[in-house]
Amino acid sequence: QVQLVESGGGLVQAGGSLRLSCAASGSIFSIRTMGWYRQAPGKQRDLVATINSGDSSNYVDSVKGRFTISRDSAKNTVYLQMNALKPEDTAVYYCNARVVGRDGLRDYWGQGTQVTVSS
Repeated sequence: QVQLVESGGGLVQAGGSLRLSCAASGSIFSIRTMGWYRQAPGKQRDLVATINSGDSSNYVDSVKGRFTISRDSAKNTVYLQMNALKPEDTAVYYCNARVVGRDGLRDYWGQGTQVTVSS
């Protein structure tokens, strides 16, 4: 079993910054990709950014230039630095990890952390 624990959400004014962290633990042989998704009220869960084992990253257009994803492979941890936050960034942010573990290749999700950006 693999657990993902997120931290770093909160309330911030527009233009401010937050840093999210997500640590994976458990029966992990390797992690292929880690990423962040978000879900606003009444909307589907959407991709924000991903990073693979080669540190190649991918972003949704709306956050390019403002958000930066990074990972510490030794700690099985992924980060999301969010700058120049906008009210439309308000959502629950979920960490995702594609893990090779005891059960083979599987996707795991964190419990979510709330990010609220006030105008």
